[in-house]
Amino acid sequence: MRIDDVDPFRTATGSTDRILRTLEAFGLHWDGPILYQSERFETYRAALERLDAQRLLYACTCSRKDLAALSDGNADTLIYPGFCRDKKNEPVTGAHALRVLVEDAPITFEDALQGAQTQNLAKDVGDFVVFRRDRVYAYHLATVLDDCEQGITEVVRGVDLLDSTPRQVYLQRLLGLSTPMYAHVPIVVDPSGLKLSKQTYADPVDGKNASFTLVALLTLLNQDPPADLRSADTEEILDWAIQNWDMSRLSGVRTIPVNF
Repeated sequence: MRIDDVDPFRTATGSTDRILRTLEAFGLHWDGPILYQSERFETYRAALERLDAQRLLYACTCSRKDLAALSDGNADTLIYPGFCRDKKNEPVTGAHALRVLVEDAPITFEDALQGAQTQNLAKDVGDFVVFRRDRVYAYHLATVLDDCEQGITEVVRGVDLLDSTPRQVYLQRLLGLSTPMYAHVPIVVDPSGLKLSKQTYADPVDGKNASFTLVALLTLLNQDPPADLRSADTEEILDWAIQNWDMSRLSGVRTIPVNF
């Protein structure tokens, strides 16, 4: 179990407890101690020092506002043009992020559901941020270090994160970390095609009728649970899911419209 609270600006008061209580309501229990990213800053700092010792980091004074102006208002979709790369040996004052130098070479990996993936970071992303100008360690850096710390060998997550995986594979290689097997599953969307998430103000999952929700989700995921599971308790439903899970039924699917 890991609580991704590396970003204090996005961590709502009481959210950790709500997450843990919801998991318990659905019969989902964790083994081992909970890892909190907010307690791992020294590890992240040490990784940045390793990258800096390899001369792979440079300070970037570009603001998100400046970058958004170059990409129709969305800085996240911009291929970083390298404005600060040529100034990496100049002294820096004021607010700045740290970017990692990328290579003009393909990063490839095989996704268990989405197939072979290839991305050239230099051409498709540009040098990317590993430490933000608001002094927050970037998601990509924290994730690869925490996966290694927890001995993660398989990562199953939403297909909306597929595009960012090559950046994580690249960091794993730079830091000498192993690369897990990846499977990017479809995301559940509302009737208008928006991902169900806090960013789109979707309602939180209701733990009061956990069995109904679990069976409905297994149905959405093309697992064809038997009708009599609807009256079963969460432990029986999860046991059935473990024994009958067939990930191939999601192969190549990117979105699943919610219908309950």
